[in-house]
Amino acid sequence: MGVEPEVSKPRWVVPPEGGWTADDLDRLPNLPPHTELIDASLVFATPQTLFHSRAVGFFRRQLESVSPQDLEVVARFTIDIDRQNRPEPDVVVVRGDAIEGSEQTRFPAESVLLAIEVVSTESRTRDRETKPVKYARAKIPHYWRVENNEGRAVVYVFELEPATGQYTSTGIFPDRMKVFVPFPVDLDLSQITPRRRQTAEQ
Repeated sequence: MGVEPEVSKPRWVVPPEGGWTADDLDRLPNLPPHTELIDASLVFATPQTLFHSRAVGFFRRQLESVSPQDLEVVARFTIDIDRQNRPEPDVVVVRGDAIEGSEQTRFPAESVLLAIEVVSTESRTRDRETKPVKYARAKIPHYWRVENNEGRAVVYVFELEPATGQYTSTGIFPDRMKVFVPFPVDLDLSQITPRRRQTAEQ
């Protein structure tokens, strides 16, 4: 019987002393898609739920349609917070001057006006606790957290309080979301629910 060849492990299976760095996300070969760096550790994305996919697409499309011309709306793109943290918000709104070219892989955190996270089962603690602290520390002025409430979206809106450097809650929106910063937005959140379900519930 022949000897089965050894399968070499990817380099990222064993972290180096001190953990990975933000630059390593661009250097490590064969990383799974949408890998984040949180506290020098690699965080891998789980398969998307239908709710997550629809919510991300909804906010990207809607914000693109109403955002000022000098801003860009991008889905699932990493941002540099520091050497040990390069998270990937589900949607970000950034200043247009942060766009460098089609091969770009990340944005500097100081260019981000709004970060949106759509909560999933495995990301609940990160989206509710870990990431807001890091986004606030990076002085991202606005943070929205989108929760799945039995198939319907509820959006928790936070703004950075300059005096404390922490986020403060400015609203909870279960059906219709109307805010005026970072620019005016008026959204029908029921559109995130699949049309088939909307029809069945009417």
